[in-house]
Amino acid sequence: MIQSNTLQEELISAKRKSAKPMLWVSMISMVMFFAGLTSAYVISMEREDWVSFDLPQAFYISTALIIGSSIAIYFSQFFLKKGNRQTSLILIIVTLALGIGFVIYQYIGFLELKNSGLYFTGPESTVSTSFIIGITFMHVLHLIAGVIVLLVVIYNHLKNKYTPTNLLGFELGAIFWHFVDVLWIYLFFFFYFIR
Repeated sequence: MIQSNTLQEELISAKRKSAKPMLWVSMISMVMFFAGLTSAYVISMEREDWVSFDLPQAFYISTALIIGSSIAIYFSQFFLKKGNRQTSLILIIVTLALGIGFVIYQYIGFLELKNSGLYFTGPESTVSTSFIIGITFMHVLHLIAGVIVLLVVIYNHLKNKYTPTNLLGFELGAIFWHFVDVLWIYLFFFFYFIR
């Protein structure tokens, strides 16, 4: 029995040592992907048919929502470390709600672009609108993955899998969520200043 517990502890320790580095590697590859897309955007600005336009108002709201969600998950983790499970659970649910709100406002932003006569594809599309909608859509896909991660974290939270000393799954979810937050802030300011 003692040998079985030791083996289980070694497996948990090995998982802890490999989980975060694997997450960081995947996030670095995502950064490279978006760096490539934004670099192509900058190069394409030299085209004669480039059209400059203002960002949809919904993107400003979605930015506030995702920043709020990052604050909520930070405090959720803080309260979980302190052993306050109920407040932590409420805040992780708030994080999820704000994340879903972000996705909704991104969609509203796409509709605002369309209503302004700016399309992703087709004869009325422009290179600039294709880039902004395409890059933003790719970010939304990553954020939807983040929403799925949050659902798993909430499920595990309800099953009491996290304790003040065992937060690995929660920490991984929080790191990924902060990553998609920072990634959107980068993209938002990139599109705001470079058009």
